[in-house]
Amino acid sequence: QVQLVESGGGSVQAGGSLRLSCAASGRTFSNYAMGWFRQTPGKEREFVAGISWRGEGWRGDTNYADSVKGRFTISRDNAKNTVYLQMNSLKPEDTAVYYCAKARTSWPSVPSSSYDSWGQGTQVTVSS
Repeated sequence: QVQLVESGGGSVQAGGSLRLSCAASGRTFSNYAMGWFRQTPGKEREFVAGISWRGEGWRGDTNYADSVKGRFTISRDNAKNTVYLQMNSLKPEDTAVYYCAKARTSWPSVPSSSYDSWGQGTQVTVSS
């Protein structure tokens, strides 16, 4: 069982940046894809970004929600068992609790049911 701990959330003004980190325990981290999701009250958890087991240097190994393409970047460091989400040009509609998750397979997928371990979440608040 992989345990995930997010950090890096906070409050920022629109147009600003934040970098989220997700530290994973366990020796099998590098075998699996990882994802970032977000959730606001009363809404379902939505996919933000995903990355394959081998990282962002390979074409097609990352995918993003349309709402964050060009603004957010997912990356990972398997030596550090950590996945990151760099968020630039933040908008008020990006305000949410952000969760990292471990996929069941080596390739990222959009549905939350494709992930079997979740962090506790970190709050991101973007003010206008």
